[in-house]
Amino acid sequence: MKNSHLLLSIAIVVPTAIIYGSPAILPDHLDIEVQSVDLANMLRAIMCLYLGICGVWIAGVWKSRYWKIATQLNILFMLTLATGRLLSIIIDGIPTGGYVFGIIAEGFIGLFSIYQFRKYVVQSSIF
Repeated sequence: MKNSHLLLSIAIVVPTAIIYGSPAILPDHLDIEVQSVDLANMLRAIMCLYLGICGVWIAGVWKSRYWKIATQLNILFMLTLATGRLLSIIIDGIPTGGYVFGIIAEGFIGLFSIYQFRKYVVQSSIF
């Protein structure tokens, strides 16, 4: 249970990263058409950023000494994405269903990660 927030994040973010970095399949999942090399470049950079962050989460699952930093990164990653999506909803309007799911999932995982962090960091500092 200690790693459930990290495993859930990995399970969601890896496929999302691959979709973002694959302009040919992106329109099948989101209402995005990649019309320029610059947009493709930006999306592939985001894909690699997401996969790199997943690498930290995997390290946190694999090696307990990385769990704390992986959880802190998970909190930061999920809640800043949720905040950005919320800001976009306020400014730009309601996006497609995939992004609506995103804000709900990111908010939930971010808050769940805070819960996990408090539960296990406090628990481990007692001993």
